[in-house]
Amino acid sequence: MTPIDPPIATPVRARVPALLALALAVLLALVLAACGSDDESGGGPTRSYTDATGATAEIPTEPRKVVALSEPTLDGLLALGVRPAGTTAGRGQEGVAAYLAEKARGIPLVASLMEPDLEKINAAAPDLIVVDGTTGAQRFLDKLRGIAPTVMVGKPGDDWRVAFKRLADVVGRAEQGNAVLDRDEQAVQALKADLGDEAGAVVSIARWAGDGPQVVGRGGPAATVLDELGMKRPTSQSKVVVGRSVTISRENLPQIDGDWLFFGALGSQEDAVKSLAVARRTPGFSKLRAVRSKHVVPVEGSAWNSPGGPLAVEIIVRQLREALVDGKGTAR
Repeated sequence: MTPIDPPIATPVRARVPALLALALAVLLALVLAACGSDDESGGGPTRSYTDATGATAEIPTEPRKVVALSEPTLDGLLALGVRPAGTTAGRGQEGVAAYLAEKARGIPLVASLMEPDLEKINAAAPDLIVVDGTTGAQRFLDKLRGIAPTVMVGKPGDDWRVAFKRLADVVGRAEQGNAVLDRDEQAVQALKADLGDEAGAVVSIARWAGDGPQVVGRGGPAATVLDELGMKRPTSQSKVVVGRSVTISRENLPQIDGDWLFFGALGSQEDAVKSLAVARRTPGFSKLRAVRSKHVVPVEGSAWNSPGGPLAVEIIVRQLREALVDGKGTAR
């Protein structure tokens, strides 16, 4: 009987490269599977969220590239320590709202107040888009949803604080959002306690647009702060105004009067100072009670006329304190 030859043993050195090749193949397969999972899930875990309009979207649990298409959502994200991947220009301004310019330096503009630039938004590759009822982007929701999950955090006329709480929830920072609102509320209450003789004073908020006056109505953060302080407003500013301001004729200039006049422009405090110089040349301006009392205060108009946000509130409270308590900031 012919003996069977024993199996030929593979040398150890010959088996090592084969084992390494097999391990590398397995590792590559795992990496590719993970990449495929990220593509399908948007880069990570998601959750279902129902926004202010009742629409439901699958949004990232921890969004990393958020595009903010309104002043309030930009303000809110910056207050929460989130730097957007793109944002919108401020009303009447080429860049972002003046009061946010320093904190938002370098953030790409991907929208105007009237409409979003869909091509720029797409290039920003966001994993989440946030918008509200204060901007024209709300008319482009279907197209925005074709780029990334899109959430409306506030409808037209919604209280800005409610919209901010939704925003904080959407980006996974609800607890931090509550802390931000609590901090601002504490600052308001501390100011109220220090008002002294100015408690209950009539406070007018006006701005100068071009060569004419506008009064700022209710609905924004400035109005809510004054309400919480117990301050009164002139009759011309007692209603909610779409866009928060309404133009008045020069003949009706007394409508901007009050015990105090906080005077702004669509821009920075420096812009307000320049506009105030123009206003002083307007017939009848010098006869206003606030002017005669030297109670005209140039302010950061973009914050005072902002549709909402905790960073705007910080500026408003600070400038109110400087004028009403510290005696600083008044036009002498």
